[in-house]
Amino acid sequence: MTVARKTISERLAQLEAQRKTLQIRLGKQERAIDTRRKVLIGALVLHRLANDRDGQFAGGIAEWLRRELPKFLTRDADRDLFGDLLKPRANEPTIGNIGNGSAAS
Repeated sequence: MTVARKTISERLAQLEAQRKTLQIRLGKQERAIDTRRKVLIGALVLHRLANDRDGQFAGGIAEWLRRELPKFLTRDADRDLFGDLLKPRANEPTIGNIGNGSAAS
């Protein structure tokens, strides 16, 4: 009984298919890690905003988010998710006034 051996080109094709499969798996793994990091950073920021006793620190984060999020978010549905963070609080500058020295009273 003889076993047919694969040609070198057949073995190379098989190895290339395995490489592509592993590349896809690696890409999925990297995206999952990236997503997890983003979720954890977001959870930390939201936690600090809600529970931080250092009002200056939480206020600084909130001000920074109100300044940067409108530039970062491009879709209306995404902006709607952060409506509560984008609203200026009493005695804080509005987004439109942050860069020009004016502050809301």
